[in-house]
Amino acid sequence: MSLLAKDSARQGEGTQPSVADIVEDVRRRGDAAVRQWSTRLDGADPARAEAGDGLPVASVLAAADTIRRWHELQVPQTVRLEVRPGVTLERRWVPLGRIGIYVPAGLVSTLLMAAVPAQLAGVENIVVCTPPRGAGLVAATAHLLGLRDVWAVGGPQAIAAMAYGSESIAAVDKIVGPGNSYVNEAKLLVARDVAIDLPAGPSEVLVVADPGVDRRLVELELAAQREHGPDATGDVIYCGDDLDAVLDEIDARAPEHVALLGERAESLARRIRNAGAVFVGASSPVPTGDYATGGNHILPTGRWARSAGGVGVETFMKPVTVQHLTQEGLALVRPVAEELARLENMTAHAAALER
Repeated sequence: MSLLAKDSARQGEGTQPSVADIVEDVRRRGDAAVRQWSTRLDGADPARAEAGDGLPVASVLAAADTIRRWHELQVPQTVRLEVRPGVTLERRWVPLGRIGIYVPAGLVSTLLMAAVPAQLAGVENIVVCTPPRGAGLVAATAHLLGLRDVWAVGGPQAIAAMAYGSESIAAVDKIVGPGNSYVNEAKLLVARDVAIDLPAGPSEVLVVADPGVDRRLVELELAAQREHGPDATGDVIYCGDDLDAVLDEIDARAPEHVALLGERAESLARRIRNAGAVFVGASSPVPTGDYATGGNHILPTGRWARSAGGVGVETFMKPVTVQHLTQEGLALVRPVAEELARLENMTAHAAALER
């Protein structure tokens, strides 16, 4: 079904715009399109989000501090090496210029998970978009972090505005943050033109438990994931005699969250390759990672954990390689470069080495 199928039917309209239609419209018409789709889909004009009341400031600041203390260890280091006499390489990490954070309605914890690592990375310009419902709490959290460019705009129109820019919302270099299936589709569409963190599919948990483990703990983990929405998934694997088979099953599923309950299940923790985050033991419920441990909860879903991890400081940085050769260094590497250039029929490359 298209994004506006129900809305169009209610209004008696013949067309049913898709996410792609909305993204393209915002790309072409900017603010006018953002206003049209926000009014139609959210019943509100786009506007800067004003800080609202009711934020538990102490808890928000405590969570931000824990996130900061864990993520500051992740800042990648510049490396420098003279690989041959007179040939020096440097790989330095620089912050992205401007990033956009999409925050699902009212999820202040998601803003913390994206904004705090971005600030540690040194990003100076951060744009936040969030649906009007719950925007006051998100804006209040943003203001605690020193962020002021916060918009009460949600859905595909927000993603498109951050990707391509509008008269009001600045275009960004990368978009991070989860959302519903429409937001995820919009992120994948704009990924042709601007970087994104991850495709954000339905939330997932895989509980791996020993036989005889307290079933109540299993049910608590499954129920917690169901709160993310009707499409969230939760499965259980019980450990038999063959732990290698259990490990193979976990890695094949590559889930967002793995909860290990029981001595045998917990013994697999260091061997799991494919998972967004692993929670070990009865005292490590998955929701602690959503809010309070400092670990990031913006994680790969839909088996993306086979090749990607969760958001970290490096998400908001990029490496630049600097190469410097002296005359002596050039003379040393020239024979190798010339031979390989000729092998590949790159005569201009070989000629450029003569100086």
